[in-house]
Amino acid sequence: MASGVGVNPECLEAYQELKLGKKTKYIIFTLSKDNTEIIVEKKSSPTSTYDDFLADLPESECRWAVYDFDFEKEDGGKRSKITFYSWSPDDSKVKQKMLFASSKDALRRSLVGIAAEIQGTDFSEVAHESVLDKVSRGH
Repeated sequence: MASGVGVNPECLEAYQELKLGKKTKYIIFTLSKDNTEIIVEKKSSPTSTYDDFLADLPESECRWAVYDFDFEKEDGGKRSKITFYSWSPDDSKVKQKMLFASSKDALRRSLVGIAAEIQGTDFSEVAHESVLDKVSRGH
């Protein structure tokens, strides 16, 4: 079910910067005030940490995010996976959850090259260890 919400071109520009330029560690996306388009809420610096990222996820509001997740393989090789997050906390309003759920595909389809996708309803589901387990499987 699509909501008819558009994706602001700045979202794609920010994503390309993260993907190609490595100028950003993560991007937080949200809906515009009038709920007509998806916009960039925040772009981090390349030196931001995972804790910084988690601190930018609101406790009671939905968001989408893309994080350039770095990890080490068991043989010592470094890997990086661009990970898409759907953040829909249990405490967020039902209407907001529905609007974010129905608008997700518009954003997700426009971001080419996502390696993993994480659904989070509370902070335990987006904890570093949980995400590391998901993105490192089979790699």
